[in-house]
Amino acid sequence: MFSLGYLLQQTMNGVVLGCIYALLALGMTVVYGILRLINFAHGALITLGAFFTYFILVRLGIPLVATIFLVLGFGGLMGLVLDIVAYRKLRGGPEVALLITSLGFYTFIENFMKMVVSPQPYAFKTPSYLTTIFRTSFLTFRTIDLFIIGASIAIMWCFHLFIKKTKMGIAMRAIAENLEVASIMGIEINRVISVAFVLGSALAAFTGFMWGAKYGQISYDMGFLTGVKAFVAVVVGGVGSVPGAMVGGVILGLAEILSTAFLPTYFSEYRDGIVFAILILVLLVRPSGIMGVKEEVRV
Repeated sequence: MFSLGYLLQQTMNGVVLGCIYALLALGMTVVYGILRLINFAHGALITLGAFFTYFILVRLGIPLVATIFLVLGFGGLMGLVLDIVAYRKLRGGPEVALLITSLGFYTFIENFMKMVVSPQPYAFKTPSYLTTIFRTSFLTFRTIDLFIIGASIAIMWCFHLFIKKTKMGIAMRAIAENLEVASIMGIEINRVISVAFVLGSALAAFTGFMWGAKYGQISYDMGFLTGVKAFVAVVVGGVGSVPGAMVGGVILGLAEILSTAFLPTYFSEYRDGIVFAILILVLLVRPSGIMGVKEEVRV
């Protein structure tokens, strides 16, 4: 029999994991909304961000605040390079060409990282103040758990304001609605798309840091399945919806953790399958996602 404390503890763990998925989903949804691109290379940016953080925070001992800004800048730069090198020349062509290119770049980056850092996982040791343990009557958590939840909510709120209130955010929404009309109205398509890649990639690199700090281990292949789950969160929450990205991510995080905690032990091997079962269920019941709206056919 499980206690209330056990339920609350596992719920807390699920929310923390869900916040990581939510930030990844946010980065993916802005790119998908504009280009209709399932950007598998997004997963590689998680790995790059995690190892970049490892070398500057763990190896070089750069202070945490400076590390966060450097990781965000590094991720944004990688996203800009990815857009210019991989995708810009393919715009206007078949969407499947973009999809195959994203898979190719993910494979290239993963194998490059495998050669550079070795196939063995790395222990990700963070400053002691991030691993400080707090205990209450029902919960045990660390500073990093509070940091992940707080940072995710703050970023989601800022991104929501950015999309709704700024000229660049409005331009992104216009392109997502109709790229050709947005171009006729004078919106610089390449510039706006590059900004979308920069923002999404910066968040991906940042979540690489979060993942390493939370679970204490990183590896060259950590990004693929995590990136796929982030896209599942996008679809579950509703494509193009910033609040939907948060909702979808938290639902997946809770589903993974609670299924492992409360189902028989042998079900823990199928936690990833449970995530995709949720995707299928949502698509059958509400194809546009929990907070999404029915899309019109794009011209």
